[in-house]
Amino acid sequence: MTTRNSTLKRGAKASPRHMLAAAMPVRALRAIRPNYLIVPKKLSMWHNDETGDCVTAEEAFAKACYNPEIFITDDEVERWAREHGVWDGAVIVDVLNWMQTGGFRQDNHVYDDGHHYTVDWTDAPVLQSAISQGPVKIGIAAEQLLAVCLAQGAGKSGWFATGFKEDTNLDHCVSLCGYGTISWLAQQMNVTVPNGVDGTKPGYALFTWDSIGIIDFPSLLAITGEAWLRTPTTIVQ
Repeated sequence: MTTRNSTLKRGAKASPRHMLAAAMPVRALRAIRPNYLIVPKKLSMWHNDETGDCVTAEEAFAKACYNPEIFITDDEVERWAREHGVWDGAVIVDVLNWMQTGGFRQDNHVYDDGHHYTVDWTDAPVLQSAISQGPVKIGIAAEQLLAVCLAQGAGKSGWFATGFKEDTNLDHCVSLCGYGTISWLAQQMNVTVPNGVDGTKPGYALFTWDSIGIIDFPSLLAITGEAWLRTPTTIVQ
């Protein structure tokens, strides 16, 4: 799905409801950090400005969050997506399933996903606990987020997403890689909280389209349709 004035693409398809219902849910850890953020040194669009491969691009981002950081090349993302028929659109859980046994191949290694669990994104302690264990893959309705990213420049990190209205038209896949107060996240990312935004409110760091920005919790709730944690995020073979 594209927008006429944009080179930023979408392409996620919601996972079947019966597969979501059958998946094991994540439970909150007894103790979680008050704030958390991981920002890889190197990001890419991973072709998501050319085609609707957002579900695969998010997998490449998740690998970049590994320690030590793994940068999956654009060529490998394209190879994997084309091989699996998801170069321009994918059901989210399908990619999660395939990544468990046939992940990215690069530098004489295979980078697989661990098992995936559903995350209750409406429960802040559960969501934050999941993010502290690894990037949380979410399916969203992206129309409002697209407008934010276009307004602040495609591929430019440090944007702010607030005041979103409810939208259930899931069409994009992104990743949550941090949480804390909006002011704390902004400080870590060396950006200034805009006038009119309450920096004491909780926020989440969100990756999409070669950028990481900050979204407030009500806006996240308004656009999210499913969420997954991979445990572990990356298996190196």
